Amino acid sequence: MSVKVLEEKTIHRQGNIDFVVQQIELPNSNGKVIQKIVMRHPGAVAMIPLTDDGDVILVDQYRFAAAQNTLEIPAGTLEPGEDPIVCAQRELQEEAGYFPGELVHLGEIFVAPGITDERIQLYLARDLHSSHLPADEDEMIQVVRMPFSEAITQIQSGKIRDAKTIIGLLQAQQHLAGN
Repeated sequence: MSVKVLEEKTIHRQGNIDFVVQQIELPNSNGKVIQKIVMRHPGAVAMIPLTDDGDVILVDQYRFAAAQNTLEIPAGTLEPGEDPIVCAQRELQEEAGYFPGELVHLGEIFVAPGITDERIQLYLARDLHSSHLPADEDEMIQVVRMPFSEAITQIQSGKIRDAKTIIGLLQAQQHLAGN
């Protein structure tokens, strides 16, 4: 099934994120046109940082849209043209205070394909070395270290509810079981 985008117009830009209105002709609809609003996003990275002794490093941070704190894997938005590995290294230092000696790509996920084209690259981060970069001014982050098995338990109990974190931790668990 193929849709035809007749027109796309940016209605708002914030940083490197655009909100656009699309005029779309639906297939097999005798020319019927609908309107959709889509968020264009440059993409992001998210890391599952594992210590040498098997702990995972998470971040507890306030999320304005959810109006609450969430427990998450460190993550961040790609700058235009930025290599995802470079972004992962930077964001892990900014959010958790570690530089990864090794990054293993675990896959790519869509965040919410009904409203945005944002994709997140997931990385298992190992061989961690203490290294801090200043956090973004709107980030209120507390680093949380826990056994990997406890993070999985917190998914099952509903304490961890962030989708990228759930998927990332489960992908890492599967990867580690295969190695």
